[in-house]
Amino acid sequence: MGPVCGLATGCRSATATTHTVFRVVRDRPLRGVVHGRLPGPAAAPVCWILDAVTERPSDASEREPVGSPPGDADWLEQVAGELRRLQQRLGPGAVSIGHAGERAVGDVARAALPAWRRLTRGEPRWPVSVAVLLVIALQLRLPGELTPVGRWLLPVIELVVLAVLVVANPRRIDRGSPLLRVLGLGLIGVASLANAWSVVLLINDLVHGTNGDDPVPLLATGANIWITNVIIFALWYWELDRGGPAARAAGVDPHPDFLFPQMADTAGLFRDWEPQFTDYAYVSFTNAAAFSPTDTMPVSRWAKLAMMLQASVSLVTAALVIARAVNILK
Repeated sequence: MGPVCGLATGCRSATATTHTVFRVVRDRPLRGVVHGRLPGPAAAPVCWILDAVTERPSDASEREPVGSPPGDADWLEQVAGELRRLQQRLGPGAVSIGHAGERAVGDVARAALPAWRRLTRGEPRWPVSVAVLLVIALQLRLPGELTPVGRWLLPVIELVVLAVLVVANPRRIDRGSPLLRVLGLGLIGVASLANAWSVVLLINDLVHGTNGDDPVPLLATGANIWITNVIIFALWYWELDRGGPAARAAGVDPHPDFLFPQMADTAGLFRDWEPQFTDYAYVSFTNAAAFSPTDTMPVSRWAKLAMMLQASVSLVTAALVIARAVNILK
């Protein structure tokens, strides 16, 4: 019974100190709550509730007299002293229990967040790898006169960079570094420059009429460049939104650059949803096909400019290719 009695004595002492703290808070006006002062009696209901659910100390001599300190500094110092005495009477176990409670509250708070705002496993690597391989295959299918530098140089460079990225994150993209980010952005940048140059050469051929009189190769080339443009902008959106896939998996940035419909869910139906590459591919395709955003809205300025550029390239390419093909159809 010794430890039980000691624990009871400690609890009675801690209760006495707790009431002392509550009395200090109740009897002292609280400053800075809303614009000015909150009167001391306004804190009384809180103390009455606490008095009702806790046992008052049997010995009033344990309670130290509480006066009305002349300044806020003295009052805060008195409260801090009472809290220190409370911790000493409860013993070291109270500290560990408090830390465990804080951790539990943090875990519950993180679990209540939607998946796109908290730490997750990271999205699979294979959809992005397939998209890059498709871009390389489309580049190899372009006519020789529409390739900026040799047919094999850029595809080989892109393939090597892709291999490095796959080795770094073979299954899931959950590890980021400045080097990997530079390689990822460089890969997309090289593919973007190659496709942009192909668009310029194609438009030049269409304007000057040097692409021949067969509409089939023309339509095939236009579709090739249009699909490549869709994939490349999907990669840009995927790589730049909220710092990239690794940063999104870590839940670092709570401010999205693209507002997907699932992010506006307040009923908790999409609590485990987070954007992946297929979502950005859909955004890129609908923007290229409709020449404007559809269900997903760009929030940041760079996202708006990128979608505007993509829609412009898609419109010019489709309009010129279709007009020329219709003109030469027999």
